[in-house]
Amino acid sequence: MSTQLDVKRLADRYVAQWNEPDPAARSALVRELWTSDAVHVLVDPPQEVREAAAALAVPAPFLEVHGHDALDARVGRAYEMFVASGEHVFAAEEPAELLPNVVAIRWSMVTTGGREAVGGGLDVLSLDSAGRIRTDHQFIAP
Repeated sequence: MSTQLDVKRLADRYVAQWNEPDPAARSALVRELWTSDAVHVLVDPPQEVREAAAALAVPAPFLEVHGHDALDARVGRAYEMFVASGEHVFAAEEPAELLPNVVAIRWSMVTTGGREAVGGGLDVLSLDSAGRIRTDHQFIAP
């Protein structure tokens, strides 16, 4: 991704997959955006996962999904949990190209009525030479 326009388009398409209501269209976006062996890593898992790990004296683990089918399920579940009710959508903020083929996308979950941010995070994407996502390390803001 050599131009800001390309990075912006990637960020818009990335966020669009999380907001897409049609499962077939969402699945198509996943397959367009990600390599077939891509990995999505939730770096800071939910509190209940961290607590369960701590009870076992284990540092909080990363949570990972691998490949199109798992990514499709992950994106679909996030849609069901956060967007399907119609109360919220995800919105990309200005993306940044950190290194060649490494893009950071800061995003917010906003209310549909007032566009008030109620959550957010940062995704760091590593891309292949065709601009498809190979790895996504997602950091959820507390």
